Amino acid sequence: MREISLPDTQATTALGRVLARVLRAGDCVLLEGDLGAGKTTLARALLRALCGDAEMEVPSPSYTLVQVYDAPMGEVAHFDLWRLDGPEGVHELGWDDAREGIVLVEWPQRLGTLAPPDALRITLAPDATGGRIARLEGWDTRLAQSAVFGTGDASWA
Repeated sequence: MREISLPDTQATTALGRVLARVLRAGDCVLLEGDLGAGKTTLARALLRALCGDAEMEVPSPSYTLVQVYDAPMGEVAHFDLWRLDGPEGVHELGWDDAREGIVLVEWPQRLGTLAPPDALRITLAPDATGGRIARLEGWDTRLAQSAVFGTGDASWA
């Protein structure tokens, strides 16, 4: 597990841009945290970086439950499962097709057993200074091979 200090929104956005560099088709990123923890901020930064458009409008999928984006490397689906009671409705949202591309999931606990075991799990939580801590679980080897994550230097944030 890696812990990264995110003192402000800019650091959360920077983390999203850096993570976008290691994503590829078939990947799933599970975003956990309380309301207001920064999940959507991180997802927006990831999506903008993946699509190559820093100004792209990225609405929260809280009401639509899923938004799909065409990125140069293929489709990216952003799920917000807050309003689901469990995994029953996920298939109706296009989960199986979305898994062929990159998938970002807010409130992944609603996936139940559908949560991919090889996903990158990012938990965002407040820290004592008013910022956030991001805990990254999974992808240890891939992140270690990344030029940024492999150094242990989080000065990019």
